[in-house]
Amino acid sequence: MIRFVIILPLIVVTWLLLVKVVSDLKKANIDWTGVATFIGFIVLAFWLRHVTGMG
Repeated sequence: MIRFVIILPLIVVTWLLLVKVVSDLKKANIDWTGVATFIGFIVLAFWLRHVTGMG
């Protein structure tokens, strides 16, 4: 029961923050090419680390 009392508010707060972030992103004028490039480099780094075992 204690876990439920702790986890439920965390889930609710996380959901509210996610909804707020999505709402703000829809309103903002964002360069999605830059964001996609940034995410691509991060994914590439993790993939290369996985493949080579270095890093």
